[in-house]
Amino acid sequence: MGIFNRKKKSGFSDVIRCDQSNYLVWKWHPSGTSQGEVKRETAIRTNSVLRVKTGEVAAFFYKQEDGTKVDYIVGPYDGTLKTKNFPILSSIIGLWYEGDTPFQAEVFFLNLAEAIQVRFGIPYFDVVDSRFPDFQVPVAVRGSLTFKIKDYKRFVLFHQLANFSIEELKSKINASVSRYVKEVVTNAPSKHDIPVIAIESKIDLINQDVELYVGDRLDDLFAISVTGIDLSAVEVDKDNEAYIELKRVTKDISTGKAETDLLNYQEELRIKREEEQYAQRMTTRQTNIGAYQTQISGEVGVAGAEALGKMGENGAGNVDLGGHGTAFNPVSMMAGIAVGSAVGKNIAGVMDQSLDHKNNGQSTPPSVPVTQFHVAKDGKPTGPFDINNLRTMVATGALTSDSLVWKEGMSEWQKASSQIELAGLFPPKL
Repeated sequence: MGIFNRKKKSGFSDVIRCDQSNYLVWKWHPSGTSQGEVKRETAIRTNSVLRVKTGEVAAFFYKQEDGTKVDYIVGPYDGTLKTKNFPILSSIIGLWYEGDTPFQAEVFFLNLAEAIQVRFGIPYFDVVDSRFPDFQVPVAVRGSLTFKIKDYKRFVLFHQLANFSIEELKSKINASVSRYVKEVVTNAPSKHDIPVIAIESKIDLINQDVELYVGDRLDDLFAISVTGIDLSAVEVDKDNEAYIELKRVTKDISTGKAETDLLNYQEELRIKREEEQYAQRMTTRQTNIGAYQTQISGEVGVAGAEALGKMGENGAGNVDLGGHGTAFNPVSMMAGIAVGSAVGKNIAGVMDQSLDHKNNGQSTPPSVPVTQFHVAKDGKPTGPFDINNLRTMVATGALTSDSLVWKEGMSEWQKASSQIELAGLFPPKL
């Protein structure tokens, strides 16, 4: 095919441009001919005017014996065709001729700014809850996808522009998207621990998975850039027998779990009440330590005296004073005197200590303060709880490092992990 075809005058054009408003790929044809009428290359003069708008790319295809070669002009461009702007054309022509130097080419315009939308709908397919594999619940999905051309050179390599059809491309994308979305939805319950009967409420989470899963795959298949995926509905067939039975089973389990949680909460309250009572007793005992020591010492002394007094029972150790039934037990007598003396000294020592403290102006030391925190739950304060209670709450999951807590002296609620007293309750993060 000749490059310089001066005899062929038909098809010569002074302006090459695209006047279409909405398109992805459009083939230029000379004025006076209709789209698709010109099957072969068009003769173009090198002094013709080329106009490429912002967001467009003009691709000039030259068929040579060693294959088809392409020049790309990226908009905005508005000027006369010059071989310096067409490296491939320059190598074909070889020399620059002023005036009419015709060459054969097919010209395509690619719209980089146009976002194409593809709607898809996936009919009911079975989704299984990994916890209840016997129930296959039908789920349907509807949504839309938008894409555009980003890497135009790669797009040209993937598609035959001479026979390009946007509807055919959209049909292929629809089939691929439907397959990928179906895979994501099917795996969602096990991946995110989602009950199948609640899958409709997790549409945003599933949408994120679809975007991550679909984008790169469509780029690999069609050299397109996915700009957005919107799942408008994830619908469960609520009239299906499997759905109805699964809902009943999970409801029974939920009821049992609620009863267990209530029993655990009641047990926590009982433990808390007993610990508070114990703490109150210890506080009272600490406050009245002197009287308590006196009481204990007296009880010990009385118990000792009673034990020693039994040493003379049944006449053991008695000394007869004349055979007239008069006798005494010297061991018991001496033990009683010793115990009485010890008890007296013990009580006197405790009372002396109390008097010394009083005379020295010293009062009984205050009770050791117990740090207690309030915990925010469902937007309401609960507590207060001491460290032992909080440790139990951490073990049951009722308190986490992100839970908000407050104690006396704090100006505002803060995360539990920020409190020094609670730092040891939470395991270190991996």
